[in-house]
Amino acid sequence: MTNSNPVARVVVTGGAGFIGTHTVALLLAQGARVLVIDDLRHACGAEIPPEADRVEAELSTPAALQALARFQPTAVLHLAAQGGVSRSLRDPAGDALNNVVATLALLRAVVDAGRPRFVFASSGGAIYGRARRLPTRETSPARPLAPYGAAKLAGEGYLGMFQRTFKLSYAALRYGNVYGPHQDGTGEAGMVAISCRRLLRGEPARVTGNGAQTRDFVYVGDVARANVLALGATTQGPINIGTGIPTSIITVARTLTALAGLPADPEFVPPRPGEVPASYLDPARARARLGWTPQVPLEEGLKLTLESFRRAA
Repeated sequence: MTNSNPVARVVVTGGAGFIGTHTVALLLAQGARVLVIDDLRHACGAEIPPEADRVEAELSTPAALQALARFQPTAVLHLAAQGGVSRSLRDPAGDALNNVVATLALLRAVVDAGRPRFVFASSGGAIYGRARRLPTRETSPARPLAPYGAAKLAGEGYLGMFQRTFKLSYAALRYGNVYGPHQDGTGEAGMVAISCRRLLRGEPARVTGNGAQTRDFVYVGDVARANVLALGATTQGPINIGTGIPTSIITVARTLTALAGLPADPEFVPPRPGEVPASYLDPARARARLGWTPQVPLEEGLKLTLESFRRAA
C-alpha cells in the first residue's frame, strides 16, 4: 500500500549534480517550488531550470543553512556528497567531513526549520559490501568495504537517532548503480558514463578484471521518480532503489560498444582491490511502500545515455 502525496516546497542539496538535475526538473514539472543548494564542485553541466531558486554555498556553511531556514521547506532531498569509493580510500577523513559532518549539520538545521520530511541519498552497493544474500534486502547486514559506504551508513545512523529523538520523518534510499544522461564521465566512478566518453572518442570501453562481476544498473529517470515519491511519503527507514536484475560489466560494455557501432572488443584492465563480485538489490519494499518500479529497460537506458553524450560532444 502506498502513501505518497505531492510536495509543495522542496530543498534539494546537490541539485546541480547528476541525479539532482533530473529530480529538480521532475519536481518543477509537478508544480513544486524548489530551492537548490549546491557549491557547484560536482555540477554535471546541465542547466538548473530558471524556475528553481538557488544558493551557491557549501552545505554546512551559515549561508546554506540560513537559506534553508528562510525557504521553509515541506521536504528536503539530500543528494550532496563527495562520491567515489577510490577517493574515499585515499582520503577517508576528507570523505567523512563531506559526507558525515555536513549531513549532521544539515539535519540539525532541518530540525530547527520545523522537521520537514527528509530523504537521504544512500547507497545499496556501498553499504551492503559482499552481501551473503542476493538480491539483497534492506534487512541484510551492512558491511561497507570503503569509507564512502561507512559514511552513508553513518548518515543512516544519525537519521535513526534524529527520528527517535526529534521525531524527524525520513527515508534513506539505497540506490543501485545509477546511470544516465549528465553523469560525469571524466572521473573514476560511473562505468557507463566513462565508457560512453571513450567510445565516442573511438576508444574501446574499459572493463576491470574479467567483467563477470554483476551490478544493479538503474536509470536516473527512474531514480528521480523514486526521490519524488519518497519526498511525499510517510514511510520510514531504508529503501532499496534498484531493478533486482544482475547485469555483468562485460554485458554493459559490449552493449554500449554495439550501440556506438564500433567493432572493437572492450579493453580489459586489472581488477580493483576488494572489488565486490556480485551486487544487486531486492526492490520489493520500494514497490510496496512507494508504489515505485523501474520503467526504463537497460538497453533503452544505455541508448538514451549514449545519445546524450553524443549530443554534448
